Amino acid sequence: MGAVVRLFSVVVILLASVTARGGDGTMSTSNSLKASFVGSEACVECHQKEVEQWKGSDHERAMDHATEHSVLGDFDNAVFEFKGKDNRFFKKDDQFWVNIEGPDGQFHDYQIQYTFGHYPLQQYMVEFDDGRVQLIPFTWDSRAKAQGGQRWYHLYPETTTNDEFYWTNTGQNWNFMCADCHSTNLEKKYDKETNRYDTTWSEITVGCEACHGPGSVHVALSKQENSTTFSQDNHYGFDRDLTKAVSEWVYQEGYSTLQPESIKETQQVKVCAQCHSRRVQLSEQYDHVQGDLFDRYLVSNLTPELYHSDGQIYDEVYVFGSFEQSKMAQKGVTCTNCHDPHSAKLKIPEEAVCAQCHVASEYSPEKHTFHQAGTEANKCTTCHMPETTYMEVDPRRDHSWHIPRPDMSKHIGTPNVCTACHEDKDADWASETLVQWFPKSNYQNTQHYGVAFYAADIGHPAAADALSYIAQDVNQPSIVRASALQRMAGFQGQNSLIALGRAVKNQQSMIRIGAIQGSAPYPALQRWQIISPLLEDEVLAVRAEAAGALAQYWRELNPLQKDQLNAPLKEYIEIQEYNSDRGFGRTNLGNIYAAQGKSQQAIAEYQGAIEIEPYFENSYINLADLYRGLGDEKLADQALKLGMKNQPNSAAIHYSAALSKLRQGDKATASQLLAKATELEASNPQYWFVYGLSMETANLNVALNAVDKAYQLSRNPEHLFSKCDLMLKYKHQGAPQCLGQLSKVAPPEVIQQLKSRY
Repeated sequence: MGAVVRLFSVVVILLASVTARGGDGTMSTSNSLKASFVGSEACVECHQKEVEQWKGSDHERAMDHATEHSVLGDFDNAVFEFKGKDNRFFKKDDQFWVNIEGPDGQFHDYQIQYTFGHYPLQQYMVEFDDGRVQLIPFTWDSRAKAQGGQRWYHLYPETTTNDEFYWTNTGQNWNFMCADCHSTNLEKKYDKETNRYDTTWSEITVGCEACHGPGSVHVALSKQENSTTFSQDNHYGFDRDLTKAVSEWVYQEGYSTLQPESIKETQQVKVCAQCHSRRVQLSEQYDHVQGDLFDRYLVSNLTPELYHSDGQIYDEVYVFGSFEQSKMAQKGVTCTNCHDPHSAKLKIPEEAVCAQCHVASEYSPEKHTFHQAGTEANKCTTCHMPETTYMEVDPRRDHSWHIPRPDMSKHIGTPNVCTACHEDKDADWASETLVQWFPKSNYQNTQHYGVAFYAADIGHPAAADALSYIAQDVNQPSIVRASALQRMAGFQGQNSLIALGRAVKNQQSMIRIGAIQGSAPYPALQRWQIISPLLEDEVLAVRAEAAGALAQYWRELNPLQKDQLNAPLKEYIEIQEYNSDRGFGRTNLGNIYAAQGKSQQAIAEYQGAIEIEPYFENSYINLADLYRGLGDEKLADQALKLGMKNQPNSAAIHYSAALSKLRQGDKATASQLLAKATELEASNPQYWFVYGLSMETANLNVALNAVDKAYQLSRNPEHLFSKCDLMLKYKHQGAPQCLGQLSKVAPPEVIQQLKSRY
């Protein structure tokens, strides 16, 4: 990997131009000396307390070389049986080794080079000749034996070699997936031509400079004889402000919580969010701390893959997306209001953290929790920060501090802490109990964006206006508004256009990106009018995403529009090149070249995506579409067949292959492929709908059941209309009942038209 060794000392060259006096007599850092990384050891002399807090923390132990000191797992010829096969963990001299199964189905010896994390689990990494560092599938449970720990276990027991998260595949690749957050001053250094990495770092773990920035100027200034103005308060020599946004909280009449006297803009949350967020890295060139977080990262919204409809965490999202939803974030609370920045632990005991702002007398068991003092149920975190366990043993708390809404659980199926604890009760009981406890509450049975998000996720037509309303609601957090905009991609309408037009002008980059995503269903000219102003946006992710979205209409653009698109499109292409170690990066490049009519370049990128990530489904589908556009259905078929071979669990590839067969008139094969698609992804209403239509002449009952399944999943009246249409067409006895059902969700004239055929 060619990693730069840890720096245990620092040589500081003092230049005459390091500092200068400003007009107010204060010192300022000269631009003539660019700060460089010096290593955490350079901080020990002056910051002993902070360094001691940092040592042993999750940050300090984020990653390390595999040594007697760092390795926690049992490598004393330990054997772990998995699916009837023995996996062995052993040592050779001072080296740590495993004998486990590789992608060829054979067992091999692999040397463990690095440890990853330390508690409640520790993972281990193997380095390959091409610079790839991969996490082995077996993990050490480092909890105490009494808690079920001190054991080996398989992290992804159901994975096969076709899965992204198989241990030698990209989902377990440290260079892309983990490195930027687990080491300091990391440079990925992926070579697309050779498909190799030469990843480097200045510290193998998360050191002081990962948060504070490069420290050479700070160290240099601290060593000057005349350093009277140098203090920890102004962080002299650093270019970022990591202080709290609120310096004083005050009591105001009518509030049960202290209120911020004032909120100043600091960079603390941005610095934490660079790692504590679900995101894709765009570049290593842009300063997201001095600039915008979206100058370096594209942060995920509240998508159904990551969050429940009401914003509660579902997949592992690393805090930021949850925190951004919260009232605390809107009030100026930052990470260090609760957490010590160096140990990452709570600053004070858990029961006292909330009482920093929440007046204790107003949140007593008698007035608020209604559970016995001193019990787990009485804790603030139990109801407002429920845990979700990931990686089998690692519980993570939700940082959105949601108010429990069992009324929403009843209607849209979201979890709630009440019935999660009281398993013998239901959502109705929980709602009634909360009404008794909080008769004047403004929360229960009130509007919530989660209902609109749920409606959008099932394709309900009423979602369009609801999403438009949320997207324009200034009282909603930016991430909620951005998520509403993103979901608008499934709908069109006048209110949607108004919401998009306003979002493009919003000050929050997250919302502007949401507008780009939400504008997807509109035709080229209209979409250009909506989002083309963002091509000159000050934030990299905004202008690049706008360029990528508009480039698909390349052949419809006039020369002036192409000129306007060229510069941000170049940046979009650079981002995909930076991510060309992943299938999505190369597939995105292929999409751009295909849109520009550069077919051979597009084919090369799609094929490259398939080569480096044969389980990435979109590359096959897009390659087949390109071949089809070139009039070669045979090559399109071959691409999809290869896709089904390499990724047999992809419903999308089977669905695309079915559409290809339908176009060729092979209905029988198409129906088989569609049936497989519904089996692989039973929750997709579109697959059921097309499967039902394909079975119309072969088996009417199967067709009707499939179309009905589509409607049950989507609640889309068009699916129910198709079911009634089929019944009328074949004089099915259930037609009157179907029409009665349809009359509740469709206009009277539609019902009258269908009845006229009965």
